[in-house]
Amino acid sequence: MSTQTPTPAPVATVKRARGRRRRLDSSLIVGIALLAVIFIGAILVASVGRNFFSAGNIRDILTGMSVLGFVAIGQTLVILCASLDLSVPYVISLSSLIAADIMAGNPANVPAAVLTVIAVAVGIGLVNGLIVTKLKVNGFIATLGTGLIIKGYLDSNYKGTSGEVPWSFQLIGASGIGPIPISTVLMLAVAVLGAFFLARTRTGNHMFAVGGNEQVARLSGIRTARPIIVAHVLCSVTAAFAGLLLASRLGVGSPTVGVQGGYDLLSIAAVVLGGTLLMGGRGSIWGTIGGVAIFAVVDNVMSVMQVNPFLKDVVRGVVIVAAVAVYTSRQLDRRRPRFGPGSAASAPPGTTQTEHAEEAKA
Repeated sequence: MSTQTPTPAPVATVKRARGRRRRLDSSLIVGIALLAVIFIGAILVASVGRNFFSAGNIRDILTGMSVLGFVAIGQTLVILCASLDLSVPYVISLSSLIAADIMAGNPANVPAAVLTVIAVAVGIGLVNGLIVTKLKVNGFIATLGTGLIIKGYLDSNYKGTSGEVPWSFQLIGASGIGPIPISTVLMLAVAVLGAFFLARTRTGNHMFAVGGNEQVARLSGIRTARPIIVAHVLCSVTAAFAGLLLASRLGVGSPTVGVQGGYDLLSIAAVVLGGTLLMGGRGSIWGTIGGVAIFAVVDNVMSVMQVNPFLKDVVRGVVIVAAVAVYTSRQLDRRRPRFGPGSAASAPPGTTQTEHAEEAKA
């Protein structure tokens, strides 16, 4: 009785299948999900006699993306380094207050206010980064502590809104180019810079390496502290941009505007929804922007349909859990079995170990 050995698949067939899997990356999944959400949202909005694609509705969606987009861009950099930043809502509130107080309704004070806000944000981010890298405190705890310190300062010194933003600065949050708000244009410009930073700079590439495996990165000669510190500094700066934008919209500074928006957890959710691994090492700025857009569309549709505000959080939670479940299942599919069909032992001739490693990384 003879046994038949399974015939290995041709190398070309394996490479084509591998190429199809690579093309379906996280950013593409986010794009498909965004189109699906827009399609379903357009139907739901039409059912109540409204036009989803009207200029006013598009402007509302883009406006809703701006503030969360700023915060999520910085949060993406931190999460790529396998850390977190929970101090962002307090940085937002502090930034709005500093800006409004320094501006005091005088347009001539705008440059000094903006520079001061950025300097303070750099200082907060530097403290977060140094605590994480030098004191070896988990980013979750370190930034939570920093946020509570800022919260204590805000609660002790501010009992309500403060300062006054001049009209010239308020135009940033109130004007637009057609249906596209200026704030969205600025947010997308920061996203372009963030994507360029990750793709074209050494520190950006090191963020992926440190987030993927810090010990391996260190043994490879990478100074692992620098990317983490830079990520926290940039995260605080983007949160400060969000604070400036909110001050522009409100016309005053507010000690609670960051916490009320829930930007800490929402930004993390948008980053995860955009396909960035919460454990670090893999992700993209544009995937995060896609996640922010999905949240903005979902919120807009529920607002148009006058859905109970408490139900919005339920829907957000369902979207986040579904997204993470999809990404987790894809990760499980990519784990090649050790034995049997599809295992390394049954790999066709000509398939090198390097190709196996690349497939696992894709």
